[in-house]
Amino acid sequence: PMSSSGIPRNTVTMAALTQSLTFTGQRVVSRAQQAPKRASVTTKAALKHADELLETATKMTQPGKGILAMDESNATCGSRLEGVGVENIEENRRRYRELLITTPNLGEHIGGAILFEETLYQSCADGTSFVDALNAQGIYPGIKVDKGLRPLANTNESWCQGLDDLADRAAAYYEQGARFCKWRSVVSIPDGPTRTAVTDCAYGLARYAAIVQNAGLVPIVEPEILLDGEHGIDETFEVASWVWAETFKYLADNNVSFERMLLKPSMVGPGADCPTRNTAEEVADYTLRMLNSRVPPATAGIMFLSGGLSELDSTLYLNAMNQSPNPWHVSFSYARALQNTVLKTWAGDDAKKDEAQAILARRAKENGQAQLGKFVAGDVSDSESESTYQKNYVY
Repeated sequence: PMSSSGIPRNTVTMAALTQSLTFTGQRVVSRAQQAPKRASVTTKAALKHADELLETATKMTQPGKGILAMDESNATCGSRLEGVGVENIEENRRRYRELLITTPNLGEHIGGAILFEETLYQSCADGTSFVDALNAQGIYPGIKVDKGLRPLANTNESWCQGLDDLADRAAAYYEQGARFCKWRSVVSIPDGPTRTAVTDCAYGLARYAAIVQNAGLVPIVEPEILLDGEHGIDETFEVASWVWAETFKYLADNNVSFERMLLKPSMVGPGADCPTRNTAEEVADYTLRMLNSRVPPATAGIMFLSGGLSELDSTLYLNAMNQSPNPWHVSFSYARALQNTVLKTWAGDDAKKDEAQAILARRAKENGQAQLGKFVAGDVSDSESESTYQKNYVY
């Protein structure tokens, strides 16, 4: 409450107590003088990397740029390799990821690349570290920091683990050269969603974001509404409204700097098994209404996940969302929607490396054009138009 002079009443009260010479007044004044010191220490810690965080977020969200997500776990990456006949061993994972990050001119449309922990410490065949190879292209190295999903007790849902040692790990990743990171938590519509699951998702994302900002890493906050289910677009909108509202409430409660973070949401669309399909324009309309009602304009960037959409649809939906002005950098953070055809083309054969890299460069450019609202679809392969959806998908 405010006093008639416009000063908070508690401020007036403390000022009056300061003038008191009673023993009680002295004790109260002493306590009042200690409070700002604690706040000051917190502020200094939060501002330690403020300039660098802002620079990283700003450069990653330049017009026409998005993020390459290549942070699949060893098991998931291995499953994809095995799907094209390549053995899941570290060297093959390294070879494939070297193909991705050494694609010529990739930095023209990719501002950051999210790596798995193994990948952050790997090097190219010529000895150049992956971190240095990315920096040479003007691409910020990032790192997946969550430790995956676990069953949430007394529900059919899941929760995301990894907070316990996050501060130490974030410091080590920063030393290795990472400058941003990602934490993925999910909400399932057919399995709930319960308040317990939504609250855990939102609070966990907020605690993660606060911790890594203090370590010098720009957080990507990823509250994914899974595609699994028969629900329509209106139910997705309702659940996403709830999840996003809770997420930003807890982000604010934890003093996370919105200017120094990125949001990685799923687009608002129907469930994968819903018989009613929506157009790109409809998905864009629902998603933009969600952004306008839930996301502070100060947020540095909205980097959508593809979430199992086909390569073509993910680009068309992004392009539709950028047909009118909005206060954010609305862009992409795609994994399968950038890599699907690339991996199938390479399939472990280094003689196909140039062809695969040309496809990646083209997909990056197309999504860069979609970020500007200037993408025009041409001829696409069967691979680019097929869905990449996987039920109960685990990263």
